[in-house]
Amino acid sequence: MAEEDKEEKPKIDVKKLMAIVFVVLNVVVVGGGAYLVYAGTLGYKTAKASNDELMEKLKEYRKSVEAPSILYSMDTYNTNLDGLPRRFVRVEMSVEMYDKEGFEELVTLGGQSRDAITRILNNKKFHEIETVQGKLFLKNEVIAHLNDTLKRGVVKNIYFTKFQVQ
Repeated sequence: MAEEDKEEKPKIDVKKLMAIVFVVLNVVVVGGGAYLVYAGTLGYKTAKASNDELMEKLKEYRKSVEAPSILYSMDTYNTNLDGLPRRFVRVEMSVEMYDKEGFEELVTLGGQSRDAITRILNNKKFHEIETVQGKLFLKNEVIAHLNDTLKRGVVKNIYFTKFQVQ
């Protein structure tokens, strides 16, 4: 009878206990994160714009696009092309700007923009610019580089007035 009084206590399985604690802890953490996301979005209100305001902004944008653009004739670029045989390129171009502010910025950046265009030309090989498609790629590359350089103005287009390769 003494043995029956001493009932054996079942051993607690540590692995099962750790699994239960892990699941409960994960549920608490995920629930807390969900609550924070929910609480953070409670006061959010979408911006309301009336049709009149949108139409007014559209008219302003159209006026800025339809405004006469400004052409700036840049100096002649004389530089060597990359590769062999050695070739020489002479380029004159006009830059079309959307507004006067951008034109003034381009004029003040004179040396920097000239240097950038010269470096672009120096990295070109003859076979890259001999075709019309090559000249269009060059034009787009110069436009992209000038637009990256300018902070206020935007280059609309570039026109090659002289393009000579020797």
